[in-house]
Amino acid sequence: MNTYLDLVIESIGRAHHHNLAGQGRNYMEVSIGKTAEQLGYPELKEEFRDAYAIVPLKAPVPGMKVRIDGRTFINYAQFASGVAVPGYVAGKSGLANSPYVPHDSMVLNFA
Repeated sequence: MNTYLDLVIESIGRAHHHNLAGQGRNYMEVSIGKTAEQLGYPELKEEFRDAYAIVPLKAPVPGMKVRIDGRTFINYAQFASGVAVPGYVAGKSGLANSPYVPHDSMVLNFA
């Protein structure tokens, strides 16, 4: 269990709470490593530099969109906030989570 990782995941949920929908088809990616660095946890930046949280959106946001196969998100876990992360990240977190169930096809929004 990594308390600082929990704070990073919770921070991502708070930052996007206004546009977050737990089962949205549209989503954006948020870098866990960069968020950790911004919060002052440089040791997490390196460990999670290639890990991205999935933020399911209530509605599409302006910008480029790419359709992604939902099977990409096998072994992802979702937290109560609606944020989903790869299973290995969730395993290092102490936050309660459940398996993430994506749509058959998802739409990545670049904002």
